[in-house]
Amino acid sequence: MKSSAFRDLALLIARIGIGIIFVAHGWQKFFTNGIDATQKAFDGMGAPLPDLSAIAAATIELVGGFALIAGVATPIFGILLFLDMLGAFFIVHVDKGIFVSEGGYELVLALGVSSLLIAATGAGRLSVDALFRGRSSTPSVA
Repeated sequence: MKSSAFRDLALLIARIGIGIIFVAHGWQKFFTNGIDATQKAFDGMGAPLPDLSAIAAATIELVGGFALIAGVATPIFGILLFLDMLGAFFIVHVDKGIFVSEGGYELVLALGVSSLLIAATGAGRLSVDALFRGRSSTPSVA
């Protein structure tokens, strides 16, 4: 089944919007705050292995955000970003309610499920994945 132009455009817009947010958060962890400060923050939040998990989260967010924007390996990066947000949900936000203004999980929930949806649907025809596969880059349903 061929993807519609609307579906492909919607996937492109979603990938770009979600990707920009992830790039910004990964950039913030590495460069704005610095990885040392990010590791200390992860330690203060009770993240397991804070020195490693801070680097892992920053890398997944920065690289994964760019990958979503370009539509490269979206099933892989979509799952990694979903797992990153799942960790943030349970380690930091779950007990603070939904609203981000109160430290809640609304942003990590939206980013996580959006990433999972992109992993499941694929990047669409307007992506690097589609160029290499020569099709819509939608995972086949078995």
